[in-house]
Amino acid sequence: MDLRYPIGQFDFSAPVAADTRPQLIGQLSAAPAGLREAVRDLTGEQLDTPYRPAGWTVRQTVHHVADSHMNSYIRLRLALTEDEPVIKPYDEAKWAELADARTLPVEVSLELLDSLHRRWVVLLKSLSDAEFARTFRHPALGLVRQDTNLALYAWHGRHHTAHITGLRQRNGWQ
Repeated sequence: MDLRYPIGQFDFSAPVAADTRPQLIGQLSAAPAGLREAVRDLTGEQLDTPYRPAGWTVRQTVHHVADSHMNSYIRLRLALTEDEPVIKPYDEAKWAELADARTLPVEVSLELLDSLHRRWVVLLKSLSDAEFARTFRHPALGLVRQDTNLALYAWHGRHHTAHITGLRQRNGWQ
């Protein structure tokens, strides 16, 4: 198994059919609870264990999910209220090295994700086909449609949860 991509890489070229959106929204809605379950009862030492060689610790991974999902939610709101806004990317690796990502209890980001996803899901469920077709411009990826971004972040939550559950299995932390 590829420890970097335990559920496979995301395919940006794959079309997102309208009838798959409810399932994707459901996956996004379930992400905070899945992540919470993945870290349940881990010790401080376990939280500070990298999920793979040269990878982030479990703690950094949880905080990364919060950072990334906050950025995605804001990008959605920009795309819904502006014409093809150019979004600002961020250096995920450097953000993961900041003091809060290295030291704060994971519960801080888990609570943030609970609230963020409640708002995000309500907004996503309200979107029309035309709104799902709206785009933002990512400097490295080009134009990104909102339905593609939904699929990406449904994948992203499962991807990082699998990092943690895979580590738990490999280390016998069940």
